Amino acid sequence: MYYCNIVALIFMKRRNTPSKERVLTLLKVKKFAMSHESIADEIDDINRATIYRILNQFCEDGLAHKVIAENGKQYFALCRNCETENHHHNHLHFQCKKCNQVECFKSEVNISLPEGYQIENFNGLVSGFCDNCLAA
Repeated sequence: MYYCNIVALIFMKRRNTPSKERVLTLLKVKKFAMSHESIADEIDDINRATIYRILNQFCEDGLAHKVIAENGKQYFALCRNCETENHHHNHLHFQCKKCNQVECFKSEVNISLPEGYQIENFNGLVSGFCDNCLAA
């Protein structure tokens, strides 16, 4: 199931609001993971607590996922090509040490655990310098 189908399913589960639409649109436009703070800076007429609740609802509903960066900040990104029954995010994230942008890499990481173990969460973060900062 592709991203647009998931969006339709998610919004049928919960009441859609203009605030949710604005946060969703911002995440779509930016195409990279954003911190709560950076979202609140761009949408300054919505209460910060409301934005945080919206982001957590998106994560609970499988519309977005979060990654915890080296500085402990949570970054949120839209899910792409996830299925509602097989929701997973075992891909790497890259955080630039200069501009702090966090990106989701498309390729998945295969992790082999010993028998009897089950992955519930994967927070794969690589840090370094992005191509834009290296070129500057």
